[in-house]
Amino acid sequence: MTPRTTTSSSGSDPNVTAEDTTAHEEKAAVPKQATPPEETAAPRPTAAAEKAVATAVAKEATAQTAAAETAIAETAAAQTAAAETAAAQTAAAETATAETATGKKATAKKAVAKKAVAKKAVAKKAVAKKAAAKKTAVQTAATKKAPAQTAAAKKAPAKKATGEKATGETAVAKKATAKKATAKKATAKKATAKKATAKKTVAKKAAAQTAAAKTAAAKETTGSKKATSAKKTAPAKKTTAAKKTTVAKKTPAAKAPAAKTTAPKATAPKTTAAKKTVVKKAAPQPPVAPAVPAVSPALDPVDRDRLLTGTHHDPHSVLGAHPAPDGGGVIFRVFRPYALSVTVVADDRRAELHDDGDGFFSGLLPLTEVPEYRLSVAYEGTVLDTEDPYRFLPTLGDLDLHLIGEGRHEQLWRALGAEPMTHQGVTGTRFTVWAPNARGVSLAGGFNYWDGTGFPMRSLGGTGVWEIFVPGIGEGELYKFEITRPDGSKTLRADPLARRTQAPPDTSSIVHASHYEWGDAAWLARRGEIPVHEAPLSVYEVHLPSWRPGLTYRQLADQLPAYVKDLGFTHVELMPVAEHPFGGSWGYQVTGFYAPTARLGTPDDFKYFVDACHRAGIGVLMDWVPAHFPRDDWALAEFDGRPLYEHEDPLRAAHPDWGTLEFDFGRKEVRNFLVANALYWCEEFHIDGLRVDAVASMLYLDYSREPGQWTPNEHGGRENLDAVAFLQEMNATVYRRNPGVVTIAEESTAWDGVTRATHHKGPSGFGGLGFGLKWNMGWMHDSLQYMAHEPIHRKYHHHEMTFSMVYAYSENYVLPISHDEVVHGKRSLVSKMPGDWWQQRANHRAYLGFMWAHPGKQLLFMGQEFAQGAEWSEAHGPDWWLLDPEYGAEADHRGVRDLVRDLNTVYRHTPALWQRDTHPEGFQWIVGDAADDNVLAFLRYDATGTPLLAISNFSPVVRHDYRVGVPDDIPAWHETLNTDATRYGGSDVTNPDPLKPEAMPWHGRPASIRLTLPPLATVWLRPS
Repeated sequence: MTPRTTTSSSGSDPNVTAEDTTAHEEKAAVPKQATPPEETAAPRPTAAAEKAVATAVAKEATAQTAAAETAIAETAAAQTAAAETAAAQTAAAETATAETATGKKATAKKAVAKKAVAKKAVAKKAVAKKAAAKKTAVQTAATKKAPAQTAAAKKAPAKKATGEKATGETAVAKKATAKKATAKKATAKKATAKKATAKKTVAKKAAAQTAAAKTAAAKETTGSKKATSAKKTAPAKKTTAAKKTTVAKKTPAAKAPAAKTTAPKATAPKTTAAKKTVVKKAAPQPPVAPAVPAVSPALDPVDRDRLLTGTHHDPHSVLGAHPAPDGGGVIFRVFRPYALSVTVVADDRRAELHDDGDGFFSGLLPLTEVPEYRLSVAYEGTVLDTEDPYRFLPTLGDLDLHLIGEGRHEQLWRALGAEPMTHQGVTGTRFTVWAPNARGVSLAGGFNYWDGTGFPMRSLGGTGVWEIFVPGIGEGELYKFEITRPDGSKTLRADPLARRTQAPPDTSSIVHASHYEWGDAAWLARRGEIPVHEAPLSVYEVHLPSWRPGLTYRQLADQLPAYVKDLGFTHVELMPVAEHPFGGSWGYQVTGFYAPTARLGTPDDFKYFVDACHRAGIGVLMDWVPAHFPRDDWALAEFDGRPLYEHEDPLRAAHPDWGTLEFDFGRKEVRNFLVANALYWCEEFHIDGLRVDAVASMLYLDYSREPGQWTPNEHGGRENLDAVAFLQEMNATVYRRNPGVVTIAEESTAWDGVTRATHHKGPSGFGGLGFGLKWNMGWMHDSLQYMAHEPIHRKYHHHEMTFSMVYAYSENYVLPISHDEVVHGKRSLVSKMPGDWWQQRANHRAYLGFMWAHPGKQLLFMGQEFAQGAEWSEAHGPDWWLLDPEYGAEADHRGVRDLVRDLNTVYRHTPALWQRDTHPEGFQWIVGDAADDNVLAFLRYDATGTPLLAISNFSPVVRHDYRVGVPDDIPAWHETLNTDATRYGGSDVTNPDPLKPEAMPWHGRPASIRLTLPPLATVWLRPS
């Protein structure tokens, strides 16, 4: 990016049009011109006029006073004795071209001028002196009465100096124009100029005649001195009706010889000669340039400063095209730092704008209304043809802004962020961002070399939303928002609602529009037929980046759904796929809440993956993290210079465990951001469920905080009422808009009503949180702790396996063996088990059999389905080599995986294991107190009363003829699954024959059966 350099135009005046230059050249070549319509040829001068001029010369030579300036404006009688009257006569004589109505006076005045040129040397000197005085006075009067002429006059002397000799005449012209000298000083300089050469005298006379012609035209129009003054003022008001006046407005005083002044017929030959002389001595004329509009009224200094500093809230009000306040045309203003020039292109018309400095360009075009136009922006080495972003109306309507202000825009991603669109017939991208504390917001990206100065956004009312539509910007463009904080400092931020981002460590947002065509209509139509808590749900938890390291979304789509389907899982749960900068966070520290991580591909690639799962009959759950976010200075933390997404109270903003920031759930716009985000994943990516992470940390004000580090709520309690309201709103909205979707809470406390409906109040007085399911963290903790004990000690911990049934129906539970339980320091599932390798695998299989039979849904993390011995690491993923047939112990790992496949197959085909998961009548203990035996036995029932009998033996001994009480209405039981089977790597202690009940009451039942319990195994029996 090269800084802009200001270049001149070879000494040419940027306000001189091609028309002016052409006129100059014509006048130098043509000896005689027709008189303009508004001028009348003056009579030939008389002898009386000659005498009058001689008197005037004598008096003026002795009285070099301020009368010279006054004489220009006065038309008193020709014979007044005062010096100022004589000067006025002289001026009147030279302006007599248009004064036919004044009779003798006009004749005398004109005669003076003519005779002075044609005859005596004394008269010539007087006229020269008089011309210089008149030139000074005309320039002074123009300075007072015509701002546009004054600006041109200031520029002209500097340019004149490059074209003429450094003579006394030049010095006089500069002094008269730039400093507006007093009449006495001007007269003294004119006396010096009088001694100049004859050629200079002739040139000065030509300038005086030009000025006189202007005055004459004005006088004829009004017929009075006041009218003359009004006519001189007219150019400042941008009056362009008369061609003569337009030229005078655009031509600086120092360029007077180029003016369209037609001399009287009697003296035309001499005037032409004088002009020819000037042309010969002047600098070479530049080429004819395209028309340049008049410079528009100066930009207000406050607006200019705010645009330069990035603090303007409404740049569209000053940039772009706007009708002039007085109806005198259309003002164009463009702010393009580093541009060399800017040209407005409307149909076949082109007008180069004036360079106002600092990247501002402006112009006033004589148009009656704002046209459709484009900009041609010249940079060093290139010219950019583009639409003007500041000619477009806002892209957001009142309804969008109202919903955002209310915090109820359920499709917020359609209103905020980057949205490619066609707006007012032009293709581009709309950029919007919520930043209520910002003093200004600009758009920066690859398209403007990451300098947002030239793309300031406008604030839309009191919503805190900033917006700009940029034509020509489309998909794939990188961008960020350059925010001016309340303290004036700037920060460059990624878009909170970006739908696509760069792959970390790069952090830019990317303009994205989805083109994916879904093929899962049949799946979506049937997924809501059965409530989730009454349907089979067996979940395979996956960390996508490490499941098969190096695979993309599309490559994973070709492998993962098939693998999951083969193992019989109903759903796959993805650890967070939203963009996150640090891979070691596993996705739980999110910076791009609306963007799937770019590590694996584009958003459409991720849609392809979800679609592939659905077509394979696999539901897709996703971990969602609304509890907290990281402190990265390019993301959400103090987004607009003040706490915005986080709570303004530092004690409530800082998460004590993870060094992150907690969302301010009490702010309606933040709640809207999160609720809409939940809907976004469900509606845009067809996600079938959200597992909400770290719910407990949201619900309690004192979570991981010591006394004094938290403030009670308004009722004096420790509940975070804002978080409760948010979760209720989120769940209610998701279920209302997306039938068949399930929300799952990772909640590790005894909070009442996590899966109760939001409108049903519980004993605590709170309505339910509205989740569909809840992770049973208590069961996971207790059961794993039991399994970690040596079997000889398990009898002392028997309650850890039975306690879960005390509260099993207080919520709708999922039994999770998640990533949290098999990471660094916690060991893998099989490695938690005691004993040798055989016993570890046996315990592992027995535990899975118990888990699948226990009330609740199941979740198993990847790698545990084949008894991986190493802890999981996001760096390398599962140890797939354990399943390589060349590996010696491959059969051990393959046997566990085969068991998992069979567990899922039997589970899905046995309604007793899932149909009444949330109803107490779906479960009955057979024996729950056989601690000494390390045996657990229970019945599961489906909706028709058909049972399944599950018996687990967590001791390493075979128990022959072990009697178990059973109902007496089942004629025989058949072993449908045994985790000790040979094909799973067990000892193959089985019950191959049907087991018929005996009329011997046992365990409180009227009948009982005898069977062999294999060591460290679980057996499932079904009615034959």
